[in-house]
Amino acid sequence: MRIGLVSDTHGLVDPRLGDVFGGVELVLHAGDIVKPRILDVLREIAPVKAVRGNNDEGLPALGRLPETALVEVGALTLLLVHDLGARERPKPPARPLLARHRPELVVHGHSHRPGVARVGDTLFVNPGSAGPRRFSLPRTAALLEVRGRTVRVTFFDLARDEPDLFGEPVEAAL
Repeated sequence: MRIGLVSDTHGLVDPRLGDVFGGVELVLHAGDIVKPRILDVLREIAPVKAVRGNNDEGLPALGRLPETALVEVGALTLLLVHDLGARERPKPPARPLLARHRPELVVHGHSHRPGVARVGDTLFVNPGSAGPRRFSLPRTAALLEVRGRTVRVTFFDLARDEPDLFGEPVEAAL
């Protein structure tokens, strides 16, 4: 199963997302969408699951999105949340869901910093920010490939004319 991961678009529809997410079965947006049109564009690529970010609060179409979502991806359970906080000490509302459901994967955003980290039995993935460039942080999105209980996360640099790899892909058995 191939899944597109995006976060913190902050109202920017990056045309490179269509190339990065070509052939995915699902797109997960980890919040701070800001403009509902972004979800419409992503739905042209594949079905979308999205959660509300702090910048989506109070916006009519986006304020109704849930804060969290549990998503079955093949044999694995994934928690989608915007502001996780520290991986070792997650904030509510993620904390009780992590304890109760013990998802193998957590996809989160908010920090704009792309990365993968394993804490215990859980793999945490932040696709970074696909929105306007902030500070010296890169503009990225990620592709998650799930095969049984093995995952591969590949990050893509969106600041180039053609999407290019951002670092090496990360594989993990869960």
